[in-house]
Amino acid sequence: MTASQKMLAFAEKSSWIRKMFEEGTRMKAQFGAENVFDFSLGNPDVPPPPQFLHVLTELAQSTAPGMHAYMPNSGYPHVREAVAARLAREQGAGIGASDVLMTCGAAGALNVAMKALLDPGDEVILISPFFVEYTFYVDNHGGVSKIVPADEEFKLDVAAIEAALSEKTKVVLMNSPNNPTGQVYSAESLVALGKLLDHAGERFGRTLYIIADEPYRKIVYDGLEVPSVMAASVNTIVVSSYSKDLSLPGERIGYLAVHPDMPDKTALLNAMTLANRILGFVNAPALMQRAVAQLQDVSADVSIYARRRDIFCKILDEAGFEYVRPKGAFYLFPKTPIDEVEFCQLLLEEKILAVPGQGFGRPGHIRLAFCVDEERIRKAGDGFKRVMKRNGRVKL
Repeated sequence: MTASQKMLAFAEKSSWIRKMFEEGTRMKAQFGAENVFDFSLGNPDVPPPPQFLHVLTELAQSTAPGMHAYMPNSGYPHVREAVAARLAREQGAGIGASDVLMTCGAAGALNVAMKALLDPGDEVILISPFFVEYTFYVDNHGGVSKIVPADEEFKLDVAAIEAALSEKTKVVLMNSPNNPTGQVYSAESLVALGKLLDHAGERFGRTLYIIADEPYRKIVYDGLEVPSVMAASVNTIVVSSYSKDLSLPGERIGYLAVHPDMPDKTALLNAMTLANRILGFVNAPALMQRAVAQLQDVSADVSIYARRRDIFCKILDEAGFEYVRPKGAFYLFPKTPIDEVEFCQLLLEEKILAVPGQGFGRPGHIRLAFCVDEERIRKAGDGFKRVMKRNGRVKL
């Protein structure tokens, strides 16, 4: 066997989304893509805003020297200035260009942060349900994942986090708006968490950090505003990308920012900049850095996702599902009346693809991504009803 046992185990652990993807590919070839209802992948299909194409065209035609050369590992200064100016408004903190590091997407930012922060055996608290690859990012850098469930409405359970703290705790990693639930953590719960970690840090004699993964910050509904996590603690790092709000997942462009008042932030930023280089990222893509610098206050049409959410929620209501209505992102995470793996198999009989909740650290649920066209969502409605009818949940 050429692959390491560790990677083989990882592959098995992360196999649910891959299995659904492979099954979807097979079914689309057999039945035709128009007859398969694939809600398994969080791949944004709303087109990038028109401004992006205009900016990209101008940049592609530029013959200015150094357009595609190396730049500082932390990113172009003017790009970091643009990102910092927007973040300062969003977070209500005096973030400057020196507090920002451009990265290869939010995933790159998370790995850079973990590389810079973790010593072997340090614990990272993950709030379940969580993005499936978090545990791998923690392991990449010698950390240990410690899973703490959110409450039944997927809100932060600060008491449960407190019970999980130890002298080995280094980071609480959170994702709001959340993948897979669409929940947005309240300002009150964030402040409570910040106070908890600051006091625990004093008790343990070490700094405890919040890392907030916020790629869905601009994808929220019903006039909601995502609270500032930097208002909760100075020991906060925000990571994000333009994969979702500009619909650019394949371009791998993101950033991280540290709280401007963080003690010893210079040493941490230096470590992160080094990590960006030695992890092999070197720097964020040059062309995309230049592009997003001009698009800080632009986003894809969120109203399309809002309309799809409402259509899908109506279908789930009529089918008899229990779920928490998402406040942001583009996922639903309903409960299943039976084992979620078995339930997904029943959905496959209706040519519906969903992902079991155990892949996100929360069994008894399925994730449904509504970044698909409205007609596909509507046509799946009867299939959901038939599966729920088989479990005594709805009458057709």
